[in-house]
Amino acid sequence: MYQFDAAITAWINTWAGHASTIDSVMIGVSTAGVPLLVLAVVAQWWVPRADPAIRHVLIAAGLSFLIGLGINQLILLFVQRVRPYEAHVTHLIIDRTVDFSFPSDHATASFAIAAAFLVHGLSRRGFWFLAAALLIGLSRVYLGTHYASDILGGAATGFLAAGLVRLAYRENTRLDRLVTGIL
Repeated sequence: MYQFDAAITAWINTWAGHASTIDSVMIGVSTAGVPLLVLAVVAQWWVPRADPAIRHVLIAAGLSFLIGLGINQLILLFVQRVRPYEAHVTHLIIDRTVDFSFPSDHATASFAIAAAFLVHGLSRRGFWFLAAALLIGLSRVYLGTHYASDILGGAATGFLAAGLVRLAYRENTRLDRLVTGIL
């Protein structure tokens, strides 16, 4: 399995460093992608006619984001996978990072947001967020900082977090009405 993962990762990364325009786009997506997704979620809070059901999903997306990243920290206690550039699978075209590779925090964060919208039935918005999450994940492999399986692991963690939030944070509870009524 590792050879297949390394081969896919190396193939995606092969293109890095050969086209400065694509490199710049991928660096931009990797750098600004997650903050822009968070901004897109937060901005919806003040959209006219943002009813409590939409606000419930926005809170769920934020909780999924945070819980997903928390789950990643637990995983990192047990799985300490070196980055693909350290294993000489990829060549890195951005600055090195100091943490471990699996799972990808970028993928977890972006897929958690997308999954929150999807599991709460806002599929149109969810698919836009999912497309953005896929692009962010691809950019991380392209840049040489993650294996393809790191992105899949992050996606799984993001969907798990959204599922947990869906089970635990119910719409129209007293807490939900309080939180969705803020501002």
